[in-house]
Amino acid sequence: MLVALDYLSVLVFALTGALTASRAQLDLVGFAFLASLTGLGGGTLRDVLLDRNPIWIADPAFLGICVCAALLVFFTAHRLESRLTAILWLDAAALSVAVAAGAGVTHQLGQPGLIVVVMGMLTGCAGGLMRDVVANEVPLVLKRGEIYVTAALLGSMAILLTPLIGLLFSSLLCGAITFTMRAGSIRLGWSLPTYKPRPPRR
Repeated sequence: MLVALDYLSVLVFALTGALTASRAQLDLVGFAFLASLTGLGGGTLRDVLLDRNPIWIADPAFLGICVCAALLVFFTAHRLESRLTAILWLDAAALSVAVAAGAGVTHQLGQPGLIVVVMGMLTGCAGGLMRDVVANEVPLVLKRGEIYVTAALLGSMAILLTPLIGLLFSSLLCGAITFTMRAGSIRLGWSLPTYKPRPPRR
């Protein structure tokens, strides 16, 4: 199940990377690069920190998925009414899957709860952060008023319920919490209070 989650998250994140490349009007190689960076960035960071072979080295099929996503978007992106809207919703779906995969893998390795939560957040957020930085856009992770890292945090915490409800149900709960929080931010404008500077006391 965790392998399937990795495949799904890589595919959907790769699609967002390719859509971002289309907005930047890159060539086909640029599409493949940005799709691969987005799709594999979070999982690679997770695996390196956990002292595992990165997923695309252990299974090169992950690279093939990213290239196929890049090709698909290269020839079909013009059909979308709003590529930015597509990126936002695909990113929300990918985030929910990637957080569950990252936290689930870490839990299966017997890591402490805090590490499970952090790895879930990193797996979900790192690829999109790399995508936006390379494309010279304001990262979704850092946009004011957006619930993004918080969604990944709360979702990751659901994996800690695995000993009580099993990995399957905790992963489903993780994905549901993450997607609901992210969707609420996109659709309903949910946000957390932001820092507001005040003049210093004299």
